[in-house]
Amino acid sequence: MDKMLQGKEEVSPDITELKAKGGSEPIASFLGMKLEELSPGYAKVAMKLKPEYRNFNGLTFGGIIMAVADQAFAYGSNSLSYPSLASQFNIHFVAGAGVGDELIAECRVVRSGRRVGISEIVVTNQDGKLIAKATGTTIPVAEKGR
Repeated sequence: MDKMLQGKEEVSPDITELKAKGGSEPIASFLGMKLEELSPGYAKVAMKLKPEYRNFNGLTFGGIIMAVADQAFAYGSNSLSYPSLASQFNIHFVAGAGVGDELIAECRVVRSGRRVGISEIVVTNQDGKLIAKATGTTIPVAEKGR
C-alpha cells in the first residue's frame, strides 16, 4: 500500500542507521557535506562552497549544486524505504552561488510506495536565496534478509 506524506510522520527503524552513515560516507566527506537533519520523509544537508568548486566562468559548478541536492534526496528517500535507488533526477538552476556561501538542500518525500518514490528538493543559500529546485524518483530495492 502506498503512503502519501502530508504532515504524517512514520517511524522508520532505518533512520538511526542512516544517521550513523552520515559522518562516514566518502563522497560527502570529500565534498564537505554534512547531514543536518533527518526524519521520516525529510532530510537537510549543508555544504560550504570552496574556491575549488568554481568552473571556468568563475561560477559554482552546477554538478556541485546537484551533488548537495542529490545527497539530501538520498537521505530523504531512504528514510522511508531502505534501500532505495534513484531512477531519475531533474534540477533547475535558479540563481548562482558564490565561494563561501553555504548551500542548504532540503528534501521532502511526496510519495513513498512499493514501486516508486517521488521527492522534491530545494537548494538555498545561508540567506534563504533560492539556488535550485529539483525532483527525483526512486525505486525501492529488496535487500537480502529483509
